[in-house]
Amino acid sequence: MIQTFFAPAKNSTSANFALLILRLWIGVEMMVLHGVDKLMNFTTASPDFPDPLGIGRTASLTLVVFAEVFASLLLVVGLFTRFAALVLIIDMTVAFVLIHKGALSGEHSGELAFLYLLVYFVLFLAGPGRVSADKIFFGKNPTAPSTEKKG
Repeated sequence: MIQTFFAPAKNSTSANFALLILRLWIGVEMMVLHGVDKLMNFTTASPDFPDPLGIGRTASLTLVVFAEVFASLLLVVGLFTRFAALVLIIDMTVAFVLIHKGALSGEHSGELAFLYLLVYFVLFLAGPGRVSADKIFFGKNPTAPSTEKKG
């Protein structure tokens, strides 16, 4: 079951290329523009970080850093892509619904979180594409010779 969950779908070359670009673009953007700053300023950001789930500010920041740095890195590499996308879906859902109150415009708009959420949902459904570590570890090679004995 795990092999099936992580194995890339059989897509066209252009779809695989598009998924690669999408993973690289959104993964690097989230990691560099949002996650690394939180990681580098963890101790100073922790006392004032929102606690929307009531688990404590430090625990909340830890989960966000895990999502925005480490899950984004997994997306870039294309390793455990659907898991990474799910982690980021949860992160962006909490940001959009609980932090931004579902607002798509105005002050404290959650539009960016909503757009990230859409991209992560697409990656969760589509998978990483063939140019990914998931393909190496979980993909089936249909051209490989069969090792089964016939007869």
